[in-house]
Order: sequence, then structure tokens, then C-alpha cells
Amino acid sequence: MTPNTATDAERARRADALIARMKEARGYIYPEWELAARQDPEFVEAYNRIYELGLGEGRHVSAKVREFVAIALLCFRGGERAGLVAHMRRAMQFGATPSELFEVLEACVVPGGAPTFHRGLGALMEVVGPAARSPAG
Repeated sequence: MTPNTATDAERARRADALIARMKEARGYIYPEWELAARQDPEFVEAYNRIYELGLGEGRHVSAKVREFVAIALLCFRGGERAGLVAHMRRAMQFGATPSELFEVLEACVVPGGAPTFHRGLGALMEVVGPAARSPAG
């Protein structure tokens, strides 16, 4: 095996392990991040560490509340629905209820405006399904 082949094989192994860890921790991984991990696992490992510190369990703020903040910011910024859905699902993994997610979106109306609220509602409907559309749900 040539040195370059060994390096390529090690990078591929490292990337596979990193991708698996990210999928396990988040429940998803975007294809773009998978590509980045395969190209430069060291860089994506550094990013992933920041992600874990920023959206993981904090000393004073729970991971669920941190996800609420991420959801609000993504709604305001006009983030892709897939990202909103992923963060809502992750918040639910940390114990958030559909009612709590709805209240997070309500909190976005004054500082972020109706379009922010609307973006969040579309993602919430995708997460909770038809029950979100009925008054009894």
C-alpha cells in the first residue's frame, strides 16, 4: 500500500465514523455535510464539536431550550424547511411537545413578524402531521 493510499483509507474510515456519530447524535445528516466529512474529516470534526457544545446539554440551559433558540433563528432567517423540521424533531427527542413548539413560534411573531411565524408553522405541520391541523390536535 502506498502512503497516499493509506492516507486515503484512513480519511475514509475517519469520515465514515464521523458521519455515523453525527447521524446518531442528530438523527440526520445533510448530504452536504457528508460530502464535507469525506473531503476533510478533521474540519468537520471541529465543526461537530462546536455544534455539540452549542446545541447539546448546557450547564444552565437544556438541549431542548437550545433547540428552541435554533428553531426561532432558523424561522427568522428563512431557513430551509428541512432544517426547521430536523431541529423540531430533535427538540421533541429532548422532550418538547407540539404545544411547546407552537409557543416557540408564537414568541417569534413580535420580534420576527408573521412570515417568521408562518415558516415555523409549515415545518410544525410537517413534524406533527394532520393532528396539527385539527383544533382537537
